[in-house]
Amino acid sequence: MLREDYERLRWRCIRRGLLEVDLALTRFLDQGFAGLDDEEQQAFAELADMEDHDLWHLISGQAECDDPRLAPIVAMLRKS
Repeated sequence: MLREDYERLRWRCIRRGLLEVDLALTRFLDQGFAGLDDEEQQAFAELADMEDHDLWHLISGQAECDDPRLAPIVAMLRKS
């Protein structure tokens, strides 16, 4: 991922409506994002585009992720 794309993604992760989502995404971005392959990084970016409440339900385990491309990233977010 290009540096400018990473910075835009970081901005999307930091400027959330729910503090819990902000913290979860930013923590993962700082600690685990660099270890993802291109497809996984794209999946994380798609998750970062989701509405806060929907994403929080996935991260907190209140909802299950039905998308097989996103599910591994959701699992990583739950662990971080």
